[in-house]
Amino acid sequence: MAASLSKHLRLRLRGSGEQRLLPSRASTSNASSPAPPPPPSAAAPPPLGAGKDASAWSKLFLFAPGAITFGLGTWQLFRRQEKIEMLDYRTRRLDMEPVAWNEATSSAALRDPDALEFRKIVCEGDFDEEKSVFVGPRSRSISGVTENGYYVITPLIPRSTEPSRYSYVVIYLSEKWFVSLQSPILVNRGWVPRGWRDKNIKVHQILDEASESKAVKQPDGKSSWWKFWSNEPKSSPEIEKPREPPVRVTGVIRGSEKPSIFVPANEPSSGQWFYVDVPMIAHACGLPENTVYIEDTNEDVSPTNPYPVPKDVNTLIRHSVMPEDHLKYTFTWYTLSAAVTYMASKRIKAKKVRL
Repeated sequence: MAASLSKHLRLRLRGSGEQRLLPSRASTSNASSPAPPPPPSAAAPPPLGAGKDASAWSKLFLFAPGAITFGLGTWQLFRRQEKIEMLDYRTRRLDMEPVAWNEATSSAALRDPDALEFRKIVCEGDFDEEKSVFVGPRSRSISGVTENGYYVITPLIPRSTEPSRYSYVVIYLSEKWFVSLQSPILVNRGWVPRGWRDKNIKVHQILDEASESKAVKQPDGKSSWWKFWSNEPKSSPEIEKPREPPVRVTGVIRGSEKPSIFVPANEPSSGQWFYVDVPMIAHACGLPENTVYIEDTNEDVSPTNPYPVPKDVNTLIRHSVMPEDHLKYTFTWYTLSAAVTYMASKRIKAKKVRL
């Protein structure tokens, strides 16, 4: 009995001692360990007006495609009006009476080529076939079949119709001398098949071989293709008039073509011409760079000799993009502008509903 009582007292004393020591241990551990971090403070509120600015920029971004497409549609309307005025100008010029290519006309055209552009010109002279230039390839549809060919451009030497006391031009053409009161011109005679160019290359090769075997010396030892003389020269060369009748050409004065970025550059040294560059072609033919260039529109084509095929006058009035095409583009852009603007407004309304 006494033993069990003493054992019970020892357990009570041991438990009370441990309870007294626990606070001191806890305090010691709390003193040595670092204090727990304070709870994170709430984020600072955004400045007043920041949300409104972001909302305005987002709305502007959503409506930007609609504004751009609307501007493109309006630009197509302006382009349509410009195209209508341009086509009317060409039509009025082509409806005028043809101008005879004489000394006064040639002088005015050389001073201001744009003044006579799209005017019809009538000229009689002789073609220098040896200096023909083939521009292409250009396709042509014949009875539903597309055939590749070229435009052939040949210098035309006008014949003199009356003597002049002041000035005239002495021209050396195909080893013969001619007198002309007008300046030579470049004539786009029309479309020819591919075989014409191949035949012309063979003829040039034969002529080159003949010229190498027999040197031809020009009078005065000068190599210029044509010369100007003031008054009658002291020693004029022997002038021989061609026996064949002159060629009558009815054409329209034009300018150089504006090629796209996909068209290769011309290579005069190799005879590769991909687009019409009047100064470059004139230089290759031995003519001044300001030589007038016309496109033959003569409709009197011989059935026995259909080539070259002259250009149709209606093709000069037409354009790659006509006014009705601009009207279609305008409708397309305006429709797209309305669609993207409607989608943007629906998107803004959806955001307001979620808020």
